Parts: sequence; structure tokens; C-alpha cells
Amino acid sequence: MLKQRIITAVILAPIFLSGVFLLNDVYFSWFIALIIAIGGWEWANMSGVESPAGRWGYAFFILAVIALVSITSVKLVLILAVAWWLLALLLIVNYPEKTEYWSSPLVRMLMGVFVLVPAWKGLVFIRESDVTVSELSNLWVILYIMFIVWGADVGAYFAGRAFGNKKLAPNVSPGKSWAGVYGGLVVVFLMAIGVGVAIDLSFTNVILLSAITLFTGIVSVIGDLLESMLKRHRGIKDSSQLLPGHGGIMDRIDSLTAAIPIFACALYLLGWLR
Repeated sequence: MLKQRIITAVILAPIFLSGVFLLNDVYFSWFIALIIAIGGWEWANMSGVESPAGRWGYAFFILAVIALVSITSVKLVLILAVAWWLLALLLIVNYPEKTEYWSSPLVRMLMGVFVLVPAWKGLVFIRESDVTVSELSNLWVILYIMFIVWGADVGAYFAGRAFGNKKLAPNVSPGKSWAGVYGGLVVVFLMAIGVGVAIDLSFTNVILLSAITLFTGIVSVIGDLLESMLKRHRGIKDSSQLLPGHGGIMDRIDSLTAAIPIFACALYLLGWLR
């Protein structure tokens, strides 16, 4: 299993980095839309859609919504995303109670729209924007979001193994602990300070970057938990078997679907992107 995970990661990392750094804005938006559509194909399964036609139909529906959102105000989409992830937190906290509100396949497919489409909008918005607070390229901002999620995951793994006695959400994901959350937040907080100093931000902006990073790290956990909740309700372990050793696309981007629009919204409201 570990060998499969390493091989898959070695193959996927250059593909993703090439998409970020080598594609122009238009092709980048298509590249991310393709990833999101595959995530939609998997989300349909988590929603209870078993037929191949139904799953592919939902994937194309997600692409159609992306096309619509591409001409929609980024501010509206990102603020709706913030509201959605607050609602998602309530759903997670109340699981397994209150499932009658979202257990139907139709409602779960609607949830998928709010999970997947704002992530595309947020990432494309960053890709097409200029950074106003430093000489940092927007491409590096995209990588910074990835490192927030990866840093939170790494910190959670080691802190959880060392101190993880108190479970975070045992009904949703028994393996996660509060110690893991705290460990992940320590890692991303230190990362934010290091990056802020390295790119010569003012003291105030270092504090703001640290606060945004911490909040994004917290929200990334909600993205992970939401997918775990949907999979547990559906009775499946992985979103698919597309990535040997890793499960599916959604198993890799679940945290990012929450982190990207939240981080993008914060930068937009602060005027750090234009």
C-alpha cells in the first residue's frame, strides 16, 4: 500500500505542478474543471447514485454549473461558500442525528455543487489575480494553499499519534483527534509566520496572514470531515479507486474544497488580490 501511494504521488505531483506553472489562465481553468468534474463523478456515488450514466451525468452537470459560475461575481460565489461551510459544520456536529435533512440523493448532489464549484471559482480567481501585498506570484499563492492543507495533515498525523486520546468526531471519523487538529494548526501557524517574514510582509500583515492561515486550516478539517460523513452514510471507504493507494480524487481534495474558497475570500476581502 505504501509503495502504491508513493508511486501515485510521484506521478501526480509533476502533473499538478505543470498545470499550475505551465498552463495559461484559460487552460488552467479547464484543467481544474476536469479535476472537479472527476470529483463530481465520485460525489455522485457518495450521493447514492450507482448507475454509470447517472454518475457521468452528474459530472457533466457540475461542468455546466462551472460554466455558469464562470460569469458570476466572484464575491457572491465566495461568500456563499463561506455560508455553506458554516452549515456543513452544523451537519457534521449533529451527525448521525438530523440526517433526514440531507440523506436523499438529490440533497446530497446539491451539497456537491456547493463543495466542488466554489473551489474551482476560488482557484481560478487566484490564478487570474495579481497579489498586492508583496512581490509573490499568484502561482505561489496557490501552492501556499496546498501547503496549508498538507501542513495541517502532517501536523495532525504526528500530534495525533503522540497525543491523540480525545477524539474529534468519533461518529464521523474515529481516527481524528483534537490533538491532531492542534498539531496541524501549530504547523500552519509557524509556516505562516515563516512565509510572512521571508516575503517581507509588515508586522500587521504577518499577523493577518497567520490568522487567515489558521482559519483556513480549521476549515480544511471541516472539508475532510464532511467527505468522511458522506462516505460513512453511504457505507463506502473511499470515494473511488482511481488513485492506487490513495482512493479517489475526492479523498485527495476534500480538505482543499473547503480551504480554497475560504482563503480566496479572505484575500479578496482584504484586497490582497485584485
